Amino acid sequence: MDLYLLIAPLVAAAWILKSRMQRQRIALLARFLSRHSIEKNMEAVTQGYLRALGETDPARQEQVWGVLRAPEQELCAQITRLASDFSSVAPSIARVSRLPVWVPFSLALFPGFDMREALAVHARGVRCAIESTAAASARDRAYAISAELLLMQHTCHWFCRSKLVASARMLSRHRTSYDQLVSAVLPQTRSEYLALVGG
Repeated sequence: MDLYLLIAPLVAAAWILKSRMQRQRIALLARFLSRHSIEKNMEAVTQGYLRALGETDPARQEQVWGVLRAPEQELCAQITRLASDFSSVAPSIARVSRLPVWVPFSLALFPGFDMREALAVHARGVRCAIESTAAASARDRAYAISAELLLMQHTCHWFCRSKLVASARMLSRHRTSYDQLVSAVLPQTRSEYLALVGG
C-alpha cells in the first residue's frame, strides 16, 4: 500500500507532464503548418495519383499526370518554406527523443534528433522525388513522392507524440509500416534520415 501511495503520484505527474509537452508541440507545429496548405495539397496530390493510376485510357492518364505537375511544385515549395520557417525554433524545443515511447526527461538522459534538420531532410527528399527523371515510370515516380510525403508525416507525428504512436497511426491510416516507409523513399533521403534519427 505504501508503495502504491508513492508510485501513484509519480505516474500522475508523468502523465500530466507528457500531456502538457504534447499539447505544446502540437500547437507549435500547427502554428507553422497553418501558414501553408501542405495537408490540403498533400491530399490533392495523392488523390490525383490514385485517379491517374485508375485511368485505363493512356492518353487520359497522361493528361492527369500533367495536371498534377503544378500542385506537386506548389507542395514542394510549401514544404521547403516550412523547413525554412521551422529552422527558427529554439534547439531545446526542436529536440525529439529517439526512444519508441515517451519517457520523462529522456532528452536529458539520451541523445535525440533535431526536428529542424529532419524537416530539411524531408524538404530535400520531396524536391528530389518531384524533380527526378530517374523513375522508370510515372507510377514509380508517384510511389517515391508518396513515400517521401508519408515519411515526413510520420516524423511530424513522432515530434508531437512518440515514434510508437506515429508508427501505429501510419499503419492504421495507410496500412504501411515505418520500415516500409523508410525502404520506399529515395536512397539519399533514407541515408540522411537514418543518420539523423538513428537506424
